[in-house]
Amino acid sequence: MNRKQKLKQLQRLQTQIDTIREDLEISAPGTILYSSPLFAIEDEVVLVEADGFGGATTCVVEGNYPIDYISKIEKHFPSEEKAICNAEDLVEGDASVTRFELDSD
Repeated sequence: MNRKQKLKQLQRLQTQIDTIREDLEISAPGTILYSSPLFAIEDEVVLVEADGFGGATTCVVEGNYPIDYISKIEKHFPSEEKAICNAEDLVEGDASVTRFELDSD
């Protein structure tokens, strides 16, 4: 199979993948599903990033996201909804960052 054929096959497969994700109502990998400052006066942001398979990672980043930042904590959740709910809890103060780090799925 030459390069042109492989690219054509890749396009077909991506179209199928996109259709399946749409049917399952899940987001593509790397999609930011949620973004909010953690505290109004600090340089921390709570993000939720989809994994492309129905789950997502909630993380707290510090710095100038998405250009120059560090990830302070990350936690993967089995569903996009759970990740977003946990991110909202962090932002609203219903969960602490320390507890967030220690909790298991």
